[in-house]
This record gives sequence, structure tokens and C-alpha cells, in this order.
Amino acid sequence: MASFNLFITLLIVPFLFSSIVSGYSLSAIKSWCSQTPYPQPCEYYLSNNAFNKPIENKSDFFKVSLQLAIDRAQKGQENTHSLGPKCRNAHERAAWVDCLELYEYTIQKLNKTIDPNTKCTQIDAQTWLSTALTNLETCISGFYDLGVQDYVLPLMSNNNVTKLLSNTLALNKVPYQEPSYKDEFPTWVKPGDRKLLQASSAASKANVVVAKDGSGKYTTVKAAIDAAPKSSSGRYVIYVKAGIYNEQVEIQAKNIMLVGDGIGKTIITGSKSVGGGSTTFASATVAVTGDGFIAQDITFRNTAGAANHQAVALRSGSDLSVFYRCGFEGYQDTLYVHSQRQFYRECDIYGTVDFIFGNAAVVFQNCNIYARNPPQNTITVTAQGRTDPNQNTGIIIHNSKVTGSSGLNPSSVKSYLGRPWKKYSRTVFMKTFLDSLINPSGWMEWDGNFALDTLYYAEYANTGPGSSTTKRVTWKGYHVLTSASQATPFTVGNFISGNSWLPNTGVPFTSGL
Repeated sequence: MASFNLFITLLIVPFLFSSIVSGYSLSAIKSWCSQTPYPQPCEYYLSNNAFNKPIENKSDFFKVSLQLAIDRAQKGQENTHSLGPKCRNAHERAAWVDCLELYEYTIQKLNKTIDPNTKCTQIDAQTWLSTALTNLETCISGFYDLGVQDYVLPLMSNNNVTKLLSNTLALNKVPYQEPSYKDEFPTWVKPGDRKLLQASSAASKANVVVAKDGSGKYTTVKAAIDAAPKSSSGRYVIYVKAGIYNEQVEIQAKNIMLVGDGIGKTIITGSKSVGGGSTTFASATVAVTGDGFIAQDITFRNTAGAANHQAVALRSGSDLSVFYRCGFEGYQDTLYVHSQRQFYRECDIYGTVDFIFGNAAVVFQNCNIYARNPPQNTITVTAQGRTDPNQNTGIIIHNSKVTGSSGLNPSSVKSYLGRPWKKYSRTVFMKTFLDSLINPSGWMEWDGNFALDTLYYAEYANTGPGSSTTKRVTWKGYHVLTSASQATPFTVGNFISGNSWLPNTGVPFTSGL
């Protein structure tokens, strides 16, 4: 009898195991995972992870899917650390160092999304998930920048974390709706901070002063940044007096504000580039990752030159960051709007190829965009990098001006509003003056038919000799917007929820069209 019972047990247990794995039935797993863009990794990892809480609704499934993504991201981080000793040369090590940093940011953003002590709205979650995915794409891009992808991609391609993140983005997708604005501000913005930019001189509010001539506490921007508090409930203001500061600066602390003496007067400059052996990510003269960053009256510059390819003047991955009356000078890849929510007002941006690029949710308002003489007689203003259709990212240029810089002969070059760096590239020009340098077709291919059906490029109520849409491209993803209701989703108030956080920065902005 005992042997018969053992036989029945051996027969039944595999059946039970095939029906219920990790507390979930396989049929339930398949049913839930079928709602995601990548059901196979969803099924595999859900079947091989123990979760005690049952999945009763979409919210439960999102939380479980997010935890799966976090687990795989942590595994990816471990794998990345293990690659260090295997780096064969300086190029591999440079790309690897970027990945260490990017994985750390990714884990931080994902943990912030599930942190019960963080007030995380659905829009916040979509922003941080979008950023996490962008970080991992950037990690891989570094190896391509330096031509060493054959070494690392086989080691990094089996993790499936990007697919799991895409699943969470799809589950959390926020349908467009007119937001209801409340007096809800980030914890680092206090009502008194509004006065900073409304005062005659924000420098008078400075916590510390940087001056080349020694009249301040510090003589370099980096020294002031390194000494700043890592986290502060209020704004920490660093006044940088007029001068040229040749240095590379990374700002990781929250709530930092850099104030200069004006565009072209206070200049932070560097010359790193892909041509010089850096990754695009690491080439930035100034890089910002600390949330709540503000810059005012400063020029950020990269002097590597057009021949050295990608060379970033400023890279921002700072959530809810603002750049007011700032200058950005470079050639290819001048301004890297890498990730998160960003706002630029009354700024001057100079470049040649893809000189406003990245995958942030960003609006440029009342800005001057100047095209410089390019090395191959072709100018592309933007290269937006959305890789997933559910990322809430895009480059919006509103009430601005696109023209040639002094010395540019428009007839000698072909100039375009943008080209699709990634499959779901999204860029919108609204109520912007487009000078005669803009080619009648408006937009340029990246590589043949790549992304022409999946991108979203749009124009609304632009003016100037380059604004006619009669001879524009006929791609499936290109749109001429003809009504305010079509353009409204791309305004400051809607696209970056500006009414909920910009008022207390003191920066002027137009919420709607």
C-alpha cells in the first residue's frame, strides 16, 4: 500500500507543479502576461519567482511585474560589475564605467517607484520607468560609440530586463487627459524659493561664490559642487562669477542652483568627445543627475569641434530641472537631454548634427536655436531617442526660433528639423519661427526606412520661410497638426505637468499654447 501511495504521489506532484508555480497557476500567468508586449519573459520569470501576494487585479500585476524588472536589473548590475576585470582596453573600460553609473541610477529610480515613503503618481512612475529603460539603452550605446560592442553585447543581451521594463511601461501607461492642477510641489521646492529668480540678482541669495580671481570661496565650479550638501530640503545656490572655467563637472546632489553673470560671461567649457576616446555620455562638460537642478545665466560649452563627432556641452538626467537664460555651444550632440522631465526657457543652443538629442520629456520655450557650419554640409537640429512607444518622452520646441548662426551660408547646406535616432522618436515644433535654411522636406531619414512608420513628428502653426508644410515628408509617422486640441498634449502644462512644479522655481513659462 505504501508503494502504491508513493506511486500516486510521484504521478500527481509533477502535474500539480505544472499547474501551479510560485503560487500562481500557469493559466493565470499566461492570461496576465498576454496583456504585455513581451509575454515570454513575463511568463518565464513569473513562473520562477516566489511571490506570496496573489494577483487579483491589474494593479497587483503591475507591482509584481515591476518587482521582476527590479530583480533582473539587480542581476544585470551584478553582471556588469563582473565585467570590469575582463575589459581588454581603454575603450571597453570607458564604456563599462558608464554602465556602472547607469545601472546604479536605474536601480535608484526603480526603487523610488516602489518606495512607500515616496509620493509616486502614475505620471511619476512612467517618467522613472522611462528613465530606467533609457539608462540601459545608453549603457549599450557606449560600446557602440567606441566600436567594442562585439565584446560586451553577448554578455548583456540575455538579461531581458529591458523587455520587463517595457512590460511595466505598458501596464502603467497613462492615457492623455487634461490634468487637474493642485498646489503639489516637489519636497525640495519651498514657497520661498520662488523669490530666487524674481529678485534683481539671484546671486545675492547664493550660499557660496565661485570666482576665478579668488574673490569667492572657491576658484572652480567642481570644488563648489563637491562641497555642496548631498541632499537639502531647500535650494542650495552657487553663484559663479564671470569667467571661463575649463573643467568637467558632474552634479549628483539634489536642489542645486548654478547662477552666472550671463550668457557668454560665465562659461564652463571642456573638450571631451567620442573622437577623443570618450563615450557620448561621458563627454559632457557638465553632467547633471541630481533632481531639481536649476541653471541661470550660464554658458555650457564643448570645444572639441565638428571633426571629433559626438561632444556634449551639457547632459541632464535631472528630474524637474530648469535652464533659464543659458547658452549651449557645441557642434555634434551639443545638448544631451538624456532623461526625466526638463524645461528650457530663453536659452541659446548652437550646433551642427543632432545637436538637441536624448530621451527626456522636455520642452524648449522662447529659445534661439542656431545652426552652425556642419562638416558634411548637412544639419539636423534634433535626434530624439524614444525606444518604447509607452515612454512619456519627446522633444517639444515651442514659440522659439530656428535660424543659422553668423557665418552660415544656408544655400551651402541642407538643414532638417530632425531625424529618428530610435524607433519611436518623438519631436514636435509648435508656433516656432523656421528660417529659410530648413529644407522643404523638413525631416531627414536616419537609415533608409528605419522608424518612418513608428516615429511621431509633428508641426503646428509654425512661421517663417522654412515653415511651409506643402513639400514635407510623407512618412506615416509625420503629422501636420491643424487644431489647438491636437497640439495641447505637447504644451508645458500637459507634457511635463509644468503647472505642478514650475511656479515655485520662479522661472517664467507659458502653460498652454
